[in-house]
Amino acid sequence: MHSSAIFLIEFGAIILALGLLGRVAGRLRFSPIPLYLLAGLAFGKGGLLPLGASEEFVAIGAEIGVILLLLMLGLEYTASDLVSNLKTQYPAGLVDAVLNATPGAVLALLMGWGPVAAVVLAGVTWVSSSGVIAKVLNDLGRVGNRETPVILSILVLEDLSMAVYLPIITALLAGAGLAAGSITLAIALSVAGLVLLLAVRFGRHISRFVSSDDPEKLLLVVLGLTLLVAGVAQQLQVSAAVGAFLVGIALSGEVAESTHHLLTPLRDLFAAMFFVFFGLHTNAADIPPVLLPALALAVVTALTKIATGYWAARRAGVSPKGSWRAGGTLVARGEFSIVIAGLAVTAGVNPALGPLATAYVLILVVLGPLTARYTEPIAQRFTSRREAVPVSATASQDSTAATASASDTAADDQAPAGR
Repeated sequence: MHSSAIFLIEFGAIILALGLLGRVAGRLRFSPIPLYLLAGLAFGKGGLLPLGASEEFVAIGAEIGVILLLLMLGLEYTASDLVSNLKTQYPAGLVDAVLNATPGAVLALLMGWGPVAAVVLAGVTWVSSSGVIAKVLNDLGRVGNRETPVILSILVLEDLSMAVYLPIITALLAGAGLAAGSITLAIALSVAGLVLLLAVRFGRHISRFVSSDDPEKLLLVVLGLTLLVAGVAQQLQVSAAVGAFLVGIALSGEVAESTHHLLTPLRDLFAAMFFVFFGLHTNAADIPPVLLPALALAVVTALTKIATGYWAARRAGVSPKGSWRAGGTLVARGEFSIVIAGLAVTAGVNPALGPLATAYVLILVVLGPLTARYTEPIAQRFTSRREAVPVSATASQDSTAATASASDTAADDQAPAGR
């Protein structure tokens, strides 16, 4: 009875604090994610008020939060959108892997941690946080922007790549042979392909199965189906986030609209718990010794992510403003990076790798919402200074530039991106 009361007090304090922080962020017109993370640090190990009884529940809620974030993103797009975007954006996925995995691998080798640690840290720096970025897109009202399909294509390519990467890194850490690693990889790829095939080919049938005029029944069926697919995918070494995203893709029409309306409050609640959970597992005492290399790595890979997003969006025909927004939005790292580092720490690769990855992700998960909002205006201010038209320029040139700028803004901010 006593432990139950403590659980209610702790969990109630967390929810109340999140609500107040969200209100403050709303007043400041700022994403609440950094404030949620700081709240997690305050309640975590070495914080002002460490939790005990409710930590396990928060961990489960955090996992559900990531799943719901990706489900809601999937609801914005059809299966045909997904397939066409993946076909056109796979070169961007290759550029993303090269530009963002290389800095992590190079740092690990320079620090003398060996090739296995280099592969691990390459994964940490490569993959953006789908959970953080989904929340940022929603907070900034950019789900319908023209650059958003490019962002989502890169995120999905990264998540699908994890279906290949995670079995490989697990085999490397365990010292498994080529045969065992190949079997694990084949299973992961088969499951990912099967889920994608079901979403693309049988989406209408899935929507009919889920459809219901009763909101209660619709909510239960969609939520249960999503958690079931996500759990099976994760059990078979495929990202739970990928499974949830593809469930959202499979739902269409009125079912998608009704589901979006019903699940929005649940998504916001559990997504906030995800960011708190991340802070809970960050011990501030472990960060100072690795802060400088983590900060240097964060700066380099923030720039490489911005370059990746800008190049991919320009290649897709998005104007410079939207391309800068795409690059800034991709900066945040999060759940996958922590999972990868956790596997390495458990295997005993290097004791410094875990704190370094934690500090690195914490820096970028706070910096990510800032770059998402401010990369485009900063870049525009910088480029406008460099390309300023002389006073003696003709009036017709000024008029043409103004017209092009207005056209870019309208195309970026008003064009629909999904359903």
